[in-house]
Amino acid sequence: MATQEQALQLVDLLTSELINRRTEIDRNNEYYRGKQRLKFASPEFAKFHGDRYQDFSDNWVQVVADSPVERMEVTGFQASGEVSADKDLWEIWQVNGLDSDSQLGFLGSINSSRSFLLVWGDPTDPDMPVITFEDASQCIVAYEPGSRRNRRAALKTWQDGNSEFATLYLPTEVWKFARPLSQQSKTPQMADVDEAMSLWLPPGERRRRRTWEPRELNYEPNPQPNPMGVVPMVELPNKPMLVEEPISDVSGVTAMQDAINLLWAQLFTASDYASFPQRVILGAERPVIPKLNSAGEIVGTQQVDLDKFQVDRVAWITGKDARIAEWQAANLAMYTEVMEVAVGHLAAQTRTPQHYLIGKMANLAEGALLAAETGLVKRVQEKHLWSGQGLREGARLIALALGQDEKAKALRSGRVLWADAESRSHAQLADALLKLRDIGFPFEWLALRYGLTPTEVADVVALREKEMEMDPVGAVTQMMAQRPPRGGLEAPADEDQEEGVPA
Repeated sequence: MATQEQALQLVDLLTSELINRRTEIDRNNEYYRGKQRLKFASPEFAKFHGDRYQDFSDNWVQVVADSPVERMEVTGFQASGEVSADKDLWEIWQVNGLDSDSQLGFLGSINSSRSFLLVWGDPTDPDMPVITFEDASQCIVAYEPGSRRNRRAALKTWQDGNSEFATLYLPTEVWKFARPLSQQSKTPQMADVDEAMSLWLPPGERRRRRTWEPRELNYEPNPQPNPMGVVPMVELPNKPMLVEEPISDVSGVTAMQDAINLLWAQLFTASDYASFPQRVILGAERPVIPKLNSAGEIVGTQQVDLDKFQVDRVAWITGKDARIAEWQAANLAMYTEVMEVAVGHLAAQTRTPQHYLIGKMANLAEGALLAAETGLVKRVQEKHLWSGQGLREGARLIALALGQDEKAKALRSGRVLWADAESRSHAQLADALLKLRDIGFPFEWLALRYGLTPTEVADVVALREKEMEMDPVGAVTQMMAQRPPRGGLEAPADEDQEEGVPA
């Protein structure tokens, strides 16, 4: 059991690492929401037009992040050695609202390179553990040295009012701490104000404001024992690496997104200028404005700032024999052609189908459409593998929270059931399932493959049994018609076999 000093040292260490991660997490979330500052612009363009386009973005980041999430749907859990999905686990999954919250967790993993699953027992309902998906900006898991799976500790932090709270999860106990809102968790303006005000405080008070203190809890001890015996938080990484941090799908998109936004800004500006004839004054002296004294008398002249003429769509060129000329507007189609190339690069780099991005409809055959989505399907299947490890461990934690050690052991090597990542018509899917049935696949497996949840499969099986009770002869006849040939292949008739004589 850890001492309070050891727990505080671990909280400080994990909090520091969590703060370092938040920079990229916050940036990716801003890009996903479409809050993207104009970048890559020349100093002259940024000076005159930067503020004009500060609230505009052609948000492709959201499309890239959402495209795999819509195909990541958990349909059940199956323990090792079992032939069907676990109904109790699925009930717990649904009661905790994870049908929808799991989508938030998968999206958070794609944006922030990781998300987390937290499992804990509910003292008011021992038979229904509480399972929540947690954001990467609030949680962190520490692993044993040299291991990528053996969890040593986990930390969750959050803010409420002017206080910051932290819960440290260890294999044997859980610590809860609180402190006034730290400087790193505030906006830069509020942090500067608080830092200035803290200079008037005594040194001991300043130190107290930066130190975690155990929370006083009337209804439970602090620390409280962890009956599960393991750290109850699991990490769901996105594109994990052997030595480096997991990779967000958004991080590789932001640079091209900035380039597309700049092209749109330049297109808008060129279009604005092209809506008026462009003129140039040649051969004239540089314009000046008079300087007046307090009596209104002219005491000198001051040259006019030529930057104003650039904004007003006039170029002033000094010299003799001034004259006025104008030129044709620029070719604006050039910008859209470059942007289409940039969007194509996004599609190739992120394995997002181009018909998700370009928005052009074409009369494609189903086979051609499936081929166009092959990259996205493989991308989703990879995420099934990465997230499935964490979800499988989460199912094991649920069994431990219920005190079911044998089931927890079986779930450790079990599997997560997913809906089909491939987008196919019902006719294609039904035809494929019929062929699988003909070679001997059982009905329940086919129903899960069709996309039904374990609860729905159980209902369908019960309805089939009810039909058999009502019409046993018809049910047997139908089953005989559906029974595959012996050995899975139809044996050729023996020409020498006499009719009516068994083989």
